[in-house]
Parts: sequence; structure tokens; C-alpha cells
Amino acid sequence: MSFSAKSGALLSSRAPRCWWRRQPQPSCAAAGPAWSYFGGSRPRPILDMSYSRHFLDFQGSSIPSSMKKLVVTKLSQNFREAVTLRQDSPVPLPGDGDLLVRNRFVGINASDINYSAGRYDASVKPPFDIGFEGVGDVVALGLSASADYTVGQAVAYVKAGSFAEYTVVPAKHAVPLPSVKPEFLTLMVSGATAYISLKELGELSEGKKVLVTAAAGGTGQFAVQLAKAAKCHVIGTCSSDEKGGFLKSIGCDRTINYKTENVESVLRKDYPEGVDVVYESVGGKMFDVALNSLATKGRLIVIGFIAGYQNPTGLQPIKAELLPAKLLKKSASIRGFFLNHYLSEYKMALQHLLKMYERGDLVCEVDFGDMSPEGKFTGLESVFRAVDYMYMGKNIGKIVVELPHSVNSKL
Repeated sequence: MSFSAKSGALLSSRAPRCWWRRQPQPSCAAAGPAWSYFGGSRPRPILDMSYSRHFLDFQGSSIPSSMKKLVVTKLSQNFREAVTLRQDSPVPLPGDGDLLVRNRFVGINASDINYSAGRYDASVKPPFDIGFEGVGDVVALGLSASADYTVGQAVAYVKAGSFAEYTVVPAKHAVPLPSVKPEFLTLMVSGATAYISLKELGELSEGKKVLVTAAAGGTGQFAVQLAKAAKCHVIGTCSSDEKGGFLKSIGCDRTINYKTENVESVLRKDYPEGVDVVYESVGGKMFDVALNSLATKGRLIVIGFIAGYQNPTGLQPIKAELLPAKLLKKSASIRGFFLNHYLSEYKMALQHLLKMYERGDLVCEVDFGDMSPEGKFTGLESVFRAVDYMYMGKNIGKIVVELPHSVNSKL
């Protein structure tokens, strides 16, 4: 169901009951045609449409009847081939326990192309929505959802389908925010992944040596800061001196620019006894280097392998034939981490990260692509450029796309 002319006809034909927020107010019978209820300076109404109970705020939110969104129309790891921008998709209606969120900022993740390639669920066939996370304003909500949320409230969420101007989000999955800021978006997937994986699998303690690969990226920036907060010695790999400067500014003890330095040689020379924990997101040759650099009882946490995502298989070759011997020799371990398997820890993690940010103890670096050839990532059209930007290794921090709000199209 969508906001459309059909919805208007239903409103008129089903004679919805109205409750106004301020009293006294004229009855529905005296108020005239259904659509007139939303005009002028009249207080905002609450509508009960029997089969789909929800609030609507047409006047204040200017909800259009159609919207832009990105849709996967072909399974492919090539994002530009897989995804289509649709200009006139119906704006969805929230159900009783849902929020309709007008997206203001959406996050780019390396795994967006895994999703477009159908690697997470082989049973899902195109077309389907894409995008994992967003921050925006509540513009409509179900009656049950109104117990905890109001129209105009800022929220963040993690849910498939964020690459759209409007997204329906179950209220139980939304996170209330003090304001709409892109920094909050950095915590939803990237920050939570770093926090939960290091807490549950890293066994961090004072003095431990922690290696973070792709350390200046969206999730790497948090792994660095959280390891420092645990009083660890942190080493971060990156691809430029500019990124190295950023890493030092957030507390990284040793940066390694893999474009100008040999990572394995540096680790062997500077850390001859190895590193205790590796936060690894690159894969391929970097995985092999990380494995060889583990200390006795070291722990390698695999949160991704971006180097292989653009390949047809999604993988980059590693020297796996020697893996059992290497682990046995050092009593070392490799642990995989997938955020969906730790949802019971998610709320606690997010609350902790939000408090750290509000206290000024956590930097949430956002990259809007201002330095990219075509400038800032603005509008859903720029999501394609933003994904390319990530895979060129240009970003410092979390890549975020801003979605400007148009008030031209109303119901």
C-alpha cells in the first residue's frame, strides 16, 4: 500500500474517525471533505483507518505520493549493473507498529555489493530494496508505535531498504536520537561491529598489542579508538599519509602506510613477539600477513574481506593450506564476526557508543566525498559514486550520502 490517490479515496469513503490534539474542535461531520481536515491552521489530526491504523502529518511533513529509491534489479557484485534508481516508487504506509522515516542521511557499507550480488540470502530474487542504515525524521507512525515515538522525532535504524527517500521501520528496531546528525549513523553498523566484536571476541586488556587493518575506514576508526580506550597499543594500516595523520589524531600508536611500507616487514621488526589481536576487514594478502603476525595465543577477528567482494566469488585467495599448522604452533585462533548473530548485544553496544560520543570520548568521522572529483555525495543518484569511492580506498571514516528534502510534491 502507498500514499496515493487510492489512499485519498479510501479516506473519503471509509469516513475515518478524527481526534484532534487540542479542544474544542469541530466534529468530522462539520469539518467537510476528508482532505480538508489537513489544511489551514487546523491542528494535526490522528486518523484511524480500521485496517491500517496510523498517524499522518501531511501539513508538517509534506509527504509526497511517490519517491525515489534504489532497487536491485539484477544480481551482481557490480553495483552499477545490479542497481537501478527508480524515480516514482510509491511511498509506503506504516503499519500499526511502524514508523515512516524520511531519510536524511544513509550509510555506505562495503557489504552493499554483497547484498546486490545476493550473497546473504540465495532465496531472494530481484527486484528488492537495498541499503542497510539510515538517519532521519519520523513523518508518520502507527498507533502502537506512538506509545514511544512522535511525528518529527529524529531516529536511526538498521534495516534493508535505506537507499530510499522514505523507509518504513518497525518501531522496535528504531533508535531515538536527540537530533538528525550524520555522526550518529556511523555508530549503527560500523561502530557496533567494532564494539561488540572486540568485546566478545577480542579479550582486550591493558598493554595488549592490537592490529587494525583498513584502520581509517568506517569501522576501523572505531576499532582503533575502542582498543585505545582499553589501554592497548594500537597499530593501524592505511593507504596514505593523510589517513595516517587521521589515525594518529584518534590515538593510533603506530601507523603503517602499505603503499610505502611493507606491512609484514614492519610488524616483524617492530613487534617480534607478534600482536595479540587483529581486527581484520581486508582479506587476501593482508589476511595472510595478519595471520603470520599473531603472537602466542593471538586472536584474529575477521569482520570482512573487502579485497574480494568485487570478484565473482566474493573471495580473495589466501594460503589456507598452512592454516592448521600456524594456529597449532601458536595456540592462536581465528574468529568470524557477523553483526546479525549478536543482535542481543546490539542495544547495549549502541547505548555505550552514544554515551562515549556525547561525552566527547569518541570521534565519529564522516566522509561526504567532498574531495571526490564530482563533489559531495548528495541525493540517491550519488550512491553509485559513493560505492565506487569506497572501493577506490579514498574514504577517511564512514561514507555518508545526504538526501535533500523536496517539498514540491504533496498528497
